[in-house]
Amino acid sequence: MDGGRNAQVNSAAAYDGGAQSRILPDFLLSVNLKYVKLGYHHLISHLLTLCFIPLTAVTLIEISQMDHTDLRLLWLHLQYNLISVIVFSTIVVFGSTVYITTRPRSIYLVDYACYRAPDKLAAPADQFIEHSRLTGIFDESSLEFQRKIVERSGLGDETTLPEAMHFLPPKPSMAAARDEAEKVMFGALDALFCNTSVKPKDIGILVVNCSLFNPTPSLSAMIVNKYKLRGNIRSFNLGGMGCSAGVISVDLAKDLLQIHRNTYAVVVSTENITQNWYYGNKKSMLIPNCLFRVGGSAILLSNKSVDRSRAKYKLVHVVRTHKGADDKAFRCVYQEQDDVGKTGVSLSKDLMAIAGGALKTNITTLGPLVLPISEQLLFFATLMVKKLFNKSVKTYIPDFKLAFDHFCIHAGGRAVIDELEKNLQLLPVHVEASRMTLHRFGNTSSSSIWYELAYIEAKGRMRKGNRVWQIAFGSGFKCNSAVWQALRNVKPSRNGPWEDCIDRYPVKLV
Repeated sequence: MDGGRNAQVNSAAAYDGGAQSRILPDFLLSVNLKYVKLGYHHLISHLLTLCFIPLTAVTLIEISQMDHTDLRLLWLHLQYNLISVIVFSTIVVFGSTVYITTRPRSIYLVDYACYRAPDKLAAPADQFIEHSRLTGIFDESSLEFQRKIVERSGLGDETTLPEAMHFLPPKPSMAAARDEAEKVMFGALDALFCNTSVKPKDIGILVVNCSLFNPTPSLSAMIVNKYKLRGNIRSFNLGGMGCSAGVISVDLAKDLLQIHRNTYAVVVSTENITQNWYYGNKKSMLIPNCLFRVGGSAILLSNKSVDRSRAKYKLVHVVRTHKGADDKAFRCVYQEQDDVGKTGVSLSKDLMAIAGGALKTNITTLGPLVLPISEQLLFFATLMVKKLFNKSVKTYIPDFKLAFDHFCIHAGGRAVIDELEKNLQLLPVHVEASRMTLHRFGNTSSSSIWYELAYIEAKGRMRKGNRVWQIAFGSGFKCNSAVWQALRNVKPSRNGPWEDCIDRYPVKLV
């Protein structure tokens, strides 16, 4: 019994960044072909569109090269050949109709904003541990466990906790939780509306995600009430979907923007700490206390062609992976009560292995959509040799650095970032945004990938045409990816989260 408990504690410690050994499997070394087929299925489903574009281009080039005599002969031929005219017209009309009806609308990211809590809510490591001790809730073993987790987590001393958690004893309540939610969501939305000059009445779609706090009326209703959004707004409130819910919200907004023309969608991603602090001594449930901090983001999406000129990014792909059908994956991040009835989120000892499997599936599906043909040919060549001739041959690991210029890996914990850096063969600069976000803001759940994108912009690294890969994972178990392309040399927005501190980063981590 004690051995199993120690294994679970060690696994939990590894999740936040304490383990020195490899904790994620080499998920790119063992490939399941059915997930590769998912990526190619997407390409095949758009084959007609892909073929129509070059066919149209070739036709226009041929016509442009004709002289006056060629055009006259073509006209005479069509005049006296009714069948050719009908066939040609039918092909043009049919092709144009199919292209227009099947072509997905472009989705533009006009701008986004991240909430930054006031400095007075900072929770330095020493203060965090001392505060936990003074509550009188935790035993010495739990305090020592939290101290080790905080030391190894990669969090700095400027991360923040909600106001209710700074009291002795803490004062969690529904009112305090609402206050935290309002300050985070409204703070991010105020900045977004200010930066974009978009009026709240112009918003046609609203998607809000928060896993652990879902009051009545909903968080989306709170936003509608605050900003007096229009009565026919299509609003959605996503709960219990974990740290990858931000990408899910973007995917939902994307699908809605494909249907509803000429409108804006706002996506708000946040998490609530006040009512979800764990006041017990089960070590696998103490990890979230040490990692999660205050944060949230608001994103403005548009399907209006006129917004392309001012938008920062264009959405290229969204790939979602859900492992919830497997019982172990379903329960690896699980909200429950401990033996004495205290509620918290428990992290299973199988968490990292399950995360690795979900990542492998997601990346294998995404690869055919984004990797250059040369990388795909090398991958398939070694894969066929391995399957048909020599099983000892290692499958070629595609170089994702050729597909993406920037990486925004969910800042869930230090070890996860370390292992993704190794598995994807990334350079330190590629994971710098994730490490520094974890250090400055902590794990802000679904909004962390937007703090990371803001970091890249604040460093002046985002150039026109650059591709960004946002990857996040969370309870369920889910792993989701979003790919964006910069439409211009992107500068940081006003009042960004890194505005007054970017010159201090990157910092050297112990």
